[in-house]
Amino acid sequence: MFRQDRTNPSTTVSTWKGRKDLAKANPSTAVSNWLNGGLGGAAAPLTAFGGIITQYEDSGTTYRVHAFRGTGTFTVSAGSADVDYLIVAGAGSGTQGTKGSGGGGAGGMLTGTGVTVDVASSPYTITVGTGGIMGAPAVDGNNSVALGVTATGGGGATNDGGSGGGGTGTSGTEGSTTDAAQGNDGGDAVSTGGYATAAGGGGGGKGAAGSDGVSDDGGDGGAGATGYGITATTPLYAGGGGGGGWNSSTGETGGDGGSGGGGQGGADGQQEATAGVPNTGSGGGGDYAYGSVHEGHGAVGIVIIRYAVA
Repeated sequence: MFRQDRTNPSTTVSTWKGRKDLAKANPSTAVSNWLNGGLGGAAAPLTAFGGIITQYEDSGTTYRVHAFRGTGTFTVSAGSADVDYLIVAGAGSGTQGTKGSGGGGAGGMLTGTGVTVDVASSPYTITVGTGGIMGAPAVDGNNSVALGVTATGGGGATNDGGSGGGGTGTSGTEGSTTDAAQGNDGGDAVSTGGYATAAGGGGGGKGAAGSDGVSDDGGDGGAGATGYGITATTPLYAGGGGGGGWNSSTGETGGDGGSGGGGQGGADGQQEATAGVPNTGSGGGGDYAYGSVHEGHGAVGIVIIRYAVA
């Protein structure tokens, strides 16, 4: 039930209560609103600011959403509420290597419900992790932190992290996730790529095995996970980056980015790696060492806070 602040009622209320020469019929809207909100005992509705604020209806419930695409502040100016959260960390970058290179691991992804926010604990600092910049060696993504919860940055190729980066070359070892609730391991040097999952971010795809004859194609990045956004749709986040291929001139290719925004793997300078899609926390693609452009950067993460308003 909507409740106004328990301040003195409006002039309309005072006039109705105090004058004996007025007919004691139903009070005005101002009276009714004040009586229902102030005396009914319902909890104060939440008034909050911060991020990009939108509202949508899903299955009969209306949600208000605060989406943070960069670091900011969530400020409660009145009331309290139990909120849901979706927190995705920054992703790891892909790397470069002469025998194909591993893709970056997705940022760790966490969701939760029932976290109480109120005026007394406000403001809340929201930290959105940035992605790793592609290089050799690869660079890990940065953590996202909100409401006392931390999602771990994704591992650059071969590194551990929220999701592990993919292995590189003929004997490269994949990175491992530091928390199975947040992400998954990367693909190793002879696997088919990062492990797909619905429980967390996708691991980075392996680089091509190259001259050992096992595979000259880069492995695909692991699939991302389902979350929620600023509408009633259920988008995917945190896809792993595709691994780099061995020699595109003879038909080999880089691996595909994992669903949810993972970057494409490159191959031998003719197929360039791409970055993860911004604000998905998806890993960057791995690339062959001699390409002229290396764009396999990890994507920045996102923090979304939502609560029911009707």
